[in-house]
Amino acid sequence: MQLYNKMSAKERAAMLEEAGEDRLTLSFYQYAKIGNPTLFRNHLFVAWDELDVLGRIYVAHEGINAQLSVPAKNFKKFKKFLDGIYFLKGVRLNIAIEQDMMSFLKLKIKVRSKILADGLNDDTFDVTNKGVHVNAEAFNKLLDDPNTILVDMRNHYESEIGHFQGAITPDVDTFRDSLDIIEEDLKDHKEDKNLVMYCTGGIRCEKASAYYKHKGFKKVFQLEGGIIEYARQVKDQELENKFLGKNFVFDHRRGERISDEIISKCHQCGKPCDTHVNCANEACHLLFIQCEECAAKMENCCSDDCVEVIHLPYEEQKKLRRGTHNSNKIFKKGRSEKLKFKN
Repeated sequence: MQLYNKMSAKERAAMLEEAGEDRLTLSFYQYAKIGNPTLFRNHLFVAWDELDVLGRIYVAHEGINAQLSVPAKNFKKFKKFLDGIYFLKGVRLNIAIEQDMMSFLKLKIKVRSKILADGLNDDTFDVTNKGVHVNAEAFNKLLDDPNTILVDMRNHYESEIGHFQGAITPDVDTFRDSLDIIEEDLKDHKEDKNLVMYCTGGIRCEKASAYYKHKGFKKVFQLEGGIIEYARQVKDQELENKFLGKNFVFDHRRGERISDEIISKCHQCGKPCDTHVNCANEACHLLFIQCEECAAKMENCCSDDCVEVIHLPYEEQKKLRRGTHNSNKIFKKGRSEKLKFKN
């Protein structure tokens, strides 16, 4: 029985290109009590491998978090499979606005301690005691209320290329970093203000809303389905779009355009740009924003040093990648002293 991906990304890309079939990029999550995550993980792999599902999925005792690419022809079978699992029956599927058959090239299902890395050691709050879910229309009305505080629960490199009008966008590297910062900044408004949160697809807000209710916030709301579902409802219902720029996504596309505004700039020259790339030097692999002109000039690298590295013999480059990545000692996502125009 095959329980792990056996095809390389390059081989899979060639196969998808040759097949030329439509695929749907989607995501979903569900907090639930899973007794044996490993057994559940293996059950998913066998079923989804047969349906040619690709993606990155985390399974834990607290639930499942999935970003997937599903062949359009197999979508009904995929949905039927989900509905056959009691805690996934009718689960909301966030289908991407922009489709790309290369969004995922492998099926990776991993068992983790948590489906969302939150760094919390507090087991005294109930993650299912969440805030009020609101759709796009209700969310827009809340944003028009002067009694509302809107908070972006994503990281700095995500909000940099796109966020809602008037949102607080914490300059943080991780979800955990933002929790204490927000609580401290808003501690005087636990009872009198609407705390409204949003993220990419909803999973971070789900846990954050339960956490803040546990911390004493009385009026806690979250955008149901996150930015992905908001964009879909705005389009389908012809609502006002209050989101500016791109929505960062965690697949090969790296972003979906939600509005025409470009609110960020190339980290190397400063011109308007919101295209995320990874440095071509695999020993660095820094995530940063780079325009086409700089990409050509810098050979898809973040610095002159990295340009020098990619011209080294392949074996020399492999040596630089051995062990702990050198980049982990120097860089974080979207942060480096070499990026002159990083916000």
